[in-house]
Amino acid sequence: MSSILILGAKLVNEGTIEEKDVLVDATGRISRIESDLSAATADETIDAAGHYLLPGLIDDQVHFREPGHTHKGTIASESRAAAAGGITTFMEMPNVVPPTTSMERLRGKLAIAARDSVVNYSFYLGASNTNIEDVKTASPEEIAGVKIFMGSSTGDMLVDNETALEQIFLHAPTPIATHCEHTPTILENEKAFRGRLGDEVPFSAHPEIRSREACLRSSTFAVELARRNNARLHVLHITTAEELDLFDAGPVDGKRITAEACVHHLHFDDSSYATHGSLVKCNPAIKKPSDRQAIRKAVNDGRIDVIATDHAPHTLEEKDASYFQAPSGLPLAQHSLLILLELWRNGVFTLETIVERACHAPARLFEIQERGFLREGHWADIVLVDPHSETHVTPNTLQSKCGWSPFDGQSFRSRIAATIVSGQVAYRDDQVRDQVRGHQVVFAKERR
Repeated sequence: MSSILILGAKLVNEGTIEEKDVLVDATGRISRIESDLSAATADETIDAAGHYLLPGLIDDQVHFREPGHTHKGTIASESRAAAAGGITTFMEMPNVVPPTTSMERLRGKLAIAARDSVVNYSFYLGASNTNIEDVKTASPEEIAGVKIFMGSSTGDMLVDNETALEQIFLHAPTPIATHCEHTPTILENEKAFRGRLGDEVPFSAHPEIRSREACLRSSTFAVELARRNNARLHVLHITTAEELDLFDAGPVDGKRITAEACVHHLHFDDSSYATHGSLVKCNPAIKKPSDRQAIRKAVNDGRIDVIATDHAPHTLEEKDASYFQAPSGLPLAQHSLLILLELWRNGVFTLETIVERACHAPARLFEIQERGFLREGHWADIVLVDPHSETHVTPNTLQSKCGWSPFDGQSFRSRIAATIVSGQVAYRDDQVRDQVRGHQVVFAKERR
């Protein structure tokens, strides 16, 4: 560990933008934030004049594919992509092989991350129809939350037994994160499209098959369960304007029911299927421009509390298939902050709002200890943004193992200049420092 001095940056933190210097000590924590630290000494000095300094992003929804699908991605490869994108902490999902439905399996993933992850790490415990006792006895300080697939194509992890759902919502010791789509509605829609078109269904049909009705029906049911059982519910990847009426505006503090939006639903709309096809097939589906506009508005007024990625890599060979065969999901971690900075430049969000939704709110919502803010004494999880340089996306710039991006050939009007993880420079000058290892995230012990 080395000390780091950052000079002349514009700090975006807790609703303000101020020019400050930051000193990170050799323990990996922020020791001083002051207007002038030019007289201070450190092992490494970064001249950040003209740059913005943000807390590292906390991504509350990623799929890194290990164990079981390591041909798509690994904790090592996808954490490299996260570091290159300014994400310093991730919360990884349980739909791996075998699924993360016990603390023993979760601790196995923690061991892999301790060995391989360039950024800070945590994992969800997956719920199923049959692991209620595992959910009840889970260790709240070790798990990001309890993940429920209330409608998905993840096989054994689909929780569709109402008794099991009631028990999970009653006994989960942490926030419950839900993927909400109503499977019977989806299957009905699939059958109808197959009846008309056989296997020649276009990707533009995806938002009709994974329909707004399927989303709203499932999200409404999840909210009802949470209210009935006084559970902490976090509904992931909202995609419809109608669902937004389920959530209250305002700060995340004190809310029992919260919502997330993902960067691809803030960026793309259903016209993107014509140009990107399977590359933007994801669950829940990207929908209309009016839905995208409503979600953006909800980010600003606080009905959407958190912005994340749902980073979900597949190989190009897997994606290069017909509609029903092509898997859903796309790699986003490396470019999520750049997408948000484009929206800032376009006047959609302020930098303060981006930091609140992508850094502060996840830390508050999941009760993460000493991360998500630029504060003296906190771990130094920091991203330095150069707003005067561009980022050109080409295959040889990509860190994700799958080797492709829906942004291939595109340029962003900002650049991630450096990412600091627990006081270590993990990414700088377009290079990931592979020797860096993130820390296991610590959550509050009593979280119900």
